[in-house]
Amino acid sequence: MYLFLAFLLVPIIEIALFIQVGGLIGLWPTLAIVVLTAFLGTAMVRTQGRMAMGQLQHAFSELDDPTEPLANGAMILLSGVLLMTPGFFTDAIGFALLVPGVRAAVFRYLKSRVTITQFQMGPGPQYGATRDPFGGDDIIDGEYSEVRTKPAQPSKWVEGPHQH
Repeated sequence: MYLFLAFLLVPIIEIALFIQVGGLIGLWPTLAIVVLTAFLGTAMVRTQGRMAMGQLQHAFSELDDPTEPLANGAMILLSGVLLMTPGFFTDAIGFALLVPGVRAAVFRYLKSRVTITQFQMGPGPQYGATRDPFGGDDIIDGEYSEVRTKPAQPSKWVEGPHQH
């Protein structure tokens, strides 16, 4: 329901803002502002994206919780999409998401709404195809033989018409 409202309300808000701003400053200055914010936003997203990528790499190398750097990266990506979308409302939200304090507040809000049931990082007991959960060896010896079957007969549906 929220997504439907967003797809309905955002274009209406954008059109209303274009009409208001265009009426105040004219067509060409309005279009110039839209193009300028797209270029400025792209440069800012690129800079902030590099910083977020560095924070994420640092979190992985130190085996820290990567949740916040990942969330920052996602918000910066969303910011870039909003800044490339023509409009004043989407630009305002996009520029707001480029402010680290706003991203931190959004992250805290989202973190309070999510419940994590299990999280594990780094070395520890992991059970996979090569690990025995009962403490045995990691290597399992075995023998195999390949069984070949004759190819299946084609279906009568794919054969051509029969001549009688």
